[in-house]
Amino acid sequence: MTVHRYIPTDRCALVGMVHLLATPGSPGWSGSMPRLLARAREDAEQLVEGGCDALIIENMNDLPYLKGSVRPETAAAMTLAVDRVAGVGVPVGLQVLAGANRQALGIAAATPVSFLRVEAFAYGHLADEGWMDACAGELIRARAALGLEVAIWADVQKKHAAHAATADLTLSDLAHGAAFCLADVLIVTGRATGDPTARGDVDAARTAGLPVAVGSGVTPENARTLAGAAQALIVGSALKRGGDWRAEVEVDRVRAVKAAMAAEA
Repeated sequence: MTVHRYIPTDRCALVGMVHLLATPGSPGWSGSMPRLLARAREDAEQLVEGGCDALIIENMNDLPYLKGSVRPETAAAMTLAVDRVAGVGVPVGLQVLAGANRQALGIAAATPVSFLRVEAFAYGHLADEGWMDACAGELIRARAALGLEVAIWADVQKKHAAHAATADLTLSDLAHGAAFCLADVLIVTGRATGDPTARGDVDAARTAGLPVAVGSGVTPENARTLAGAAQALIVGSALKRGGDWRAEVEVDRVRAVKAAMAAEA
């Protein structure tokens, strides 16, 4: 299996979120893997039909999250989900919450994952789950040892977190630090899921010389402006029924964001 890194560099890419139903062992687990896999594939197909250039699979319904690792049953379920979604014809990325970045890399070793979304790549921060240590040193070495061609999309000043420990650094400083640690793409966000990302934060991250992705709060109303600055827009809530990340994807919502992005040209 040969899977190459996915790094958008030309026109701005639309990256849709496949939020898995709760996986085995989490409080919301339904007891049905067929249902989880069917929903993942249905959402993925709707996202691609609407114009998404790539997808990210994430275990966002596994609330509350474990810190830094997940149970074997969760990793197994996400491996099956990647395999089910991978056939939709666009690059597939993966994030395993919360901060289970080494396990995400392990899943990538066995599946067609082209990129990982990585929180706490460079610089630690205080998240909902507690203190998250930076993982770049271990993760980059593990990627090399496994011989994987998988890109690292690193969050900079990540949402749902406190950053007092790095308050003496600007967002540009943090972006340069992530680039120094060999990230391939930088992600900037608002304060929480669905919160808009400031255009100024995109510009600050771009000073590090890497492609920048917007990671929260994209809507048809702001997609044109953000697409003019970033190389990718990662969108979840705005593509779901009622704007609720827990709901299913609606293809018309995907098309609306894609059309707004195209207006930038």
